[in-house]
This record gives sequence, C-alpha cells and structure tokens, in this order.
Amino acid sequence: MLEELDEVVAAGAPNDLESLWLPFTPNRQFKQHPRIVVAAKGMHYRSHDGRTILDGSAGLWCANLGHSHPKVVEAVQRAIATLDFAPTFQFGHTPVFELASRVAHAMPADLNRVFFVNSGSEACDTALKIALAYHRARGEGQRIRLIGRERAYHGVGFGGMSVGGMVANRRTFGPMLPGVDHIRHTLDLERNAFARGQPKFGKELADDLERLCALHDPSTIAAVIVEPVAGSVGVYPPPVGYLERLREICDKHGILMIFDEVITAWGRLGYASAAERLGIVPDMITMAKGLTSAHVPMGAVVCRDFIYEAFMKGPEHVIELFHGYTYSGHPVAAAAGIATLEAYKEDGIFERVREIEGYFEDALHACRDLPHVIDVRNMGLMGAIELEPLPGQPGKRGFEAMIACYEAGLMARIAGDTFEFSPPLICERTHIDQIFDTVRTVLRNA
Repeated sequence: MLEELDEVVAAGAPNDLESLWLPFTPNRQFKQHPRIVVAAKGMHYRSHDGRTILDGSAGLWCANLGHSHPKVVEAVQRAIATLDFAPTFQFGHTPVFELASRVAHAMPADLNRVFFVNSGSEACDTALKIALAYHRARGEGQRIRLIGRERAYHGVGFGGMSVGGMVANRRTFGPMLPGVDHIRHTLDLERNAFARGQPKFGKELADDLERLCALHDPSTIAAVIVEPVAGSVGVYPPPVGYLERLREICDKHGILMIFDEVITAWGRLGYASAAERLGIVPDMITMAKGLTSAHVPMGAVVCRDFIYEAFMKGPEHVIELFHGYTYSGHPVAAAAGIATLEAYKEDGIFERVREIEGYFEDALHACRDLPHVIDVRNMGLMGAIELEPLPGQPGKRGFEAMIACYEAGLMARIAGDTFEFSPPLICERTHIDQIFDTVRTVLRNA
C-alpha cells in the first residue's frame, strides 16, 4: 500500500500545465480538470490531492509486477551507478547479452534471436523491416506487401500505423505506406456476445488472407501481423481455430507470421507469451511493456533462427541489417529486464495469473446486466465491458465513466465506449472486487 511510500514525495499539482502536450489525451479538458499522480507502489497510485487510486489497467497494460517492485528498483539503481550507457552499434555490454539469452529461453520453439528496441511501436516497425529485408536477403525481393487487420493497433510509427486498423490513428497522417492491405477484424457481437475466453465463431475470418493472396499474388506478400488478443481496440480474443488457420495459410504461401505481443507477452495470459498459451509458433514476436514491467522503457523483436541465419552471409566485416536505435539494449533497461524476468519466476507470477483468471472472469461477467452494457469479453487478465454509445456522441459515455471511476478511486482505461481492464498481475481477489464494485456503482449512477 501507499503507506510504504516515502512521505517526502511531493504532493499537489504543478504550477503550470500549459507547456506539456499530452499524448492520446483531450488536452483542453484535462488541463481544466487534471488527473495527476505523484507516487506509486504495488497496486496503487497516490493522486496529487492525496487520494489512493487503485490501478485497474497496470498503467498502460505494462506494470505487470505492480509499481516500484523492490527487486527491479534495486537493479536499476545499481545499474545506473555502474554503467549508465554503452552503445550496441559495433560494441556491446554484459547485461544486454544476458537479457537476450533469458528472453530467448522463455520463448517457444526456435524463437531464439532477440533485437532490442525502446517501445512497442519501435518493435512493430522493426519486425516489419526485418520481414522485408529477410525476403530480399533470400532472393525474394518482390515480397513487399504487408498485411494487417482492421481495428488492430501496432503502435504509432508509420509502419505500425499502416498495418494497423484503428481509423482515428490513421486518418490524419496521409496515405500511409504503400503495399499494405488488411483482413477483417474478429469482433462479432451477433454470434459471440458475452463469450468467455476464445469465442466459438469466427475461424472462417482467417480465410480473408487467402482472398488477399488471390488478389495480390501470394508471392508478393512478405508478412502478416496480428495481435493474438487484440488489446487497445477493446480486447478481442481470437476465435477458436482462427490463429491456427492463419498459420496454415502463411505456411502454404511462404508468408511470415508476426505476433504483436506488446501487451500479451510476459504474463498477461498466464505464460511468457500468448504463443505458448495458444500453442502456435509465429515467425516473430514483438514485445515491450511487461519486458521491464514498465520500470524503464524497452521493447524487443524475437525472431526464429532461420530469419536471423538468412542475414548471416557475405563478408564478415559488413553490417548484416542496417537498422537500430541509439538506445537499443540500453544497459539500465537491460538490468531492469533481467530483474523483471527473475521476479516473474521467483514470485510465481504466471502461475498466479492462471489461478486467479477464473475469478477475474466471473467478476467481469457479473457486470453483463448493468445499464448500457452490450458485451463483456475476456482472456487471461484482460477484460472488456463494451457500453452502448450515446446517440450521436460516440465515446462520450465511456469517457465520462472513466472520469467517474477515477473520482471514486479507480484508474481504468477506456477505448471509445469500451472499458479495458488489465490489472497488475499481482492483484488479489479484493482488488478485483474493488475494480468491479466501482464500475458497478459508476454505471448504475450514470
């Protein structure tokens, strides 16, 4: 609890809110009614006005160990005093190699090659670039098409926006990358409303990929990227058999399959990856968020051996992949990652998720009869409550409900008119009860 926090932590709002341009935020409304936190520990934030706020969304799907985990905090403090920075262009350092080894060990099959970045957006753009470069390296440079999915979120770089399918993230920024197409999303309220876990209907939607292969010629398609469980759009678990069918089609046509696991990797579904839980081996996995449990920004792309090996040819003094970032594999982030992965194991976090996800599911679905609720869906410790929009004002009902939750002591995430729940993986049943008791009160009083 927050009583453990140092009482020296500053309280109160800053004097000037005008300089900061907040991301993904209605800035004018926020600056009139700011929601500012000044400290965090475990499952809770402390607000600028001294209130205890329960974190119902692990920050932004990322604080899997809760806030300020002692093991990670100590590792970061020690790391920054030992090696503040070292480049990974032409040089290296011990922590980044150690973390790569541990990440590879936790991934399924031959997903053994790890390329570090700084965020989920960078991870997705990196995976797309690797896919294009891989086919060129093996003599199939005509494979220049990338396939995404409607309503998908793959970050805010131009690659991720292009394969992504959330309209508000695309419409302002021009024509996107050429050679990109999309398969349909999997949400089907008519057949699958209030499904628990993977919905029964929708496997056939994977055959959209065959339709695009017929349209474009499969020999021009480099990769397909999907979230195993779509997160940011409002939690869409995959229909039974859907991802298996996508894998079959990719194998048939020599198309790389990329799982965007920026949200699902590192415990959100009770395993190190959704790939492990679902028993499907993609060719690449993107990750971020839970990799360091948000203590320090970091992301990664994990590739199968054959992708890496396709680049390892030619003169040995020549760079094989002309890509990377100044802070790729930053030593402080690497230290945070090592400590985080150790904490997942020592604290039994993945097992804990598998034990408590049934309770979370029951508590979530107990909200199905609340006013304005049109769907409830979940998988692992991911859940959504979709609300009926106000006529002519999409998103307003959800936004007002989010504000009311915060005023009642709960930080909850909203996507349009859909509540998204992803509590830290350390949550107890009492925390789950508080989350949904608060939501129940807010929706009944709306």
